[in-house]
Amino acid sequence: MTESSYILPGERLDEVNFRIRLIQKPEGLTYGTDALLLAGYLHAKPTDRAIELGGGSGIISLLCLAREKFKTADCIEVQPAYADLIRRNALLNKFEDRLFAREADIRDLARSGEECGKYDVVFSNPPYMPPDSGMGNRTPEKNAARHECHGGIADFTEAASRLLRYGGRFFCVFRPERLTDLLTACREAKLEPKRLTTVHPYPTAMPSLILLEAASGGKPGMRITRPLFIYREKEGQQYTDDMNTLFEEGRFPDTLA
Repeated sequence: MTESSYILPGERLDEVNFRIRLIQKPEGLTYGTDALLLAGYLHAKPTDRAIELGGGSGIISLLCLAREKFKTADCIEVQPAYADLIRRNALLNKFEDRLFAREADIRDLARSGEECGKYDVVFSNPPYMPPDSGMGNRTPEKNAARHECHGGIADFTEAASRLLRYGGRFFCVFRPERLTDLLTACREAKLEPKRLTTVHPYPTAMPSLILLEAASGGKPGMRITRPLFIYREKEGQQYTDDMNTLFEEGRFPDTLA
């Protein structure tokens, strides 16, 4: 099949990091810095089994598979059109035997007990905003991706806790103003926060994102790394050395790992 045969009307094809060819829906939520950051923050073993909660286009799973961060990934997506998009992106990038899209609501995952403890790694770029906060987005797809229409952060951490084996790791990107919500949700789900990194647009700016790693059944004790700055200065567009490492190698520097 040609590349064009994978693309539906209203979609576009982009080339992103590590030679990933990504079909995106411009009217929906497209590839952004938060996805790249989470893919770089996540660490695992090449033999690990991973699951992504809220897959969107599947870009985070694709980036991780391209860097051989884990063996396979199940990608959970509640919106049918995006579950289909993940499948097509897996086929386009020849990961159809390692990336598996599933149309499901994360609130229903593992409640039957069949999948409890089956995964080494769970990761998510969940909706950041409560359903009734901020301005609504133009499309239902964007609204569902940015607002907690299909579950809040506590639902995501509960699902992660059920799916992870004991000692498994949960990775998440979230907003700093909701850090308390995230940490509380992790503790209540028996996911112990172990590493936290703040992300700043430039050195004098307040953080715009946070990255968190938590361990299933872990003991108390969290390391706060030095901050990650995206640009060297406010008005410039020159990336910092940390970001260049992320772009070139798909990982965070050792001082942030």
